[in-house]
Amino acid sequence: MVDLDIARNVGEYPRVGGVPDPNIDFRRVPNLNVFFARHGQTLTLNLTAIEEWQPGDIVVFKGKTWHIAIVSDKRNADGVPWLIHNGGQPRREEDAMGRLLQNSELIGHYRWTPGEESIAYLV
Repeated sequence: MVDLDIARNVGEYPRVGGVPDPNIDFRRVPNLNVFFARHGQTLTLNLTAIEEWQPGDIVVFKGKTWHIAIVSDKRNADGVPWLIHNGGQPRREEDAMGRLLQNSELIGHYRWTPGEESIAYLV
């Protein structure tokens, strides 16, 4: 779906530079951020709104490099959710939100609920 959306809306994806490459575009975090902002449910960035952070939510960070993670069902003692991510090998599930926020900014929090609209988009 990411590649299809890029092909149909190349101007919305600045990381593509006007020339889509389906071999890599769907893996680039800036492109995923645009895709989820366009097609997912945009949620709060406020970590104190704990009830709004649900397992499976997608979070995007921007700093020196971009980073993407999935919210885990585990939480630390303050209620902040753990993340499932690949922050350098190996992929892992950990209490990483605070560490990531030291070096980057949380710029996206999305919920993906594919349904008929998603399927229709592919047709």
